[in-house]
Amino acid sequence: MLTFMKITPQQKAERFLSVLRHCQRLGLTVVTADETSLQMRLPYSEEIIGNPLMGIVHGGALTTLMDTACGTACFVAIEGMELCPTLDLRVDYMKSSDPGKHLIAHASVTRIANNVIFTECLVKQEDDGVLIAKCNAAFMRIGSEMTPVEFQNVIKTGDTSVYLAPAAKDGNGDVTS
Repeated sequence: MLTFMKITPQQKAERFLSVLRHCQRLGLTVVTADETSLQMRLPYSEEIIGNPLMGIVHGGALTTLMDTACGTACFVAIEGMELCPTLDLRVDYMKSSDPGKHLIAHASVTRIANNVIFTECLVKQEDDGVLIAKCNAAFMRIGSEMTPVEFQNVIKTGDTSVYLAPAAKDGNGDVTS
């Protein structure tokens, strides 16, 4: 499936994740990836705590983990470089994660249609496998022609320097076009 680019599903997933700044801030990493599924890790940190008294991970961080894991699985599953925005994400929070526990998302593509890709994801605590949340998500296929060339080059080469170059700012610190 990825032979034309000569990169593995793992590399394609890692390169996709490498250009998502919010994922870098969260410390998300791809643990494993194949043609239709992957595992993504969210390390526990004080920056993602939703309840400071209990040390529990915020639901928004969990949702970001699931959305990113499912979206990355879509990107890897489709031949070429077709970005697929999230259409629908339904989350079931099963229980709060334990303080200090890293989380692993197990995302898989369940069906690829002409216009939509369907996925599912389970988030478990890394050390004991306790289920924390699960989701079903759908992603819209928009065609590879809608994927920016700079982004495609990052996936092909692994070089994020051009794509992630700091934004140009004027003398007031405002971003310029």
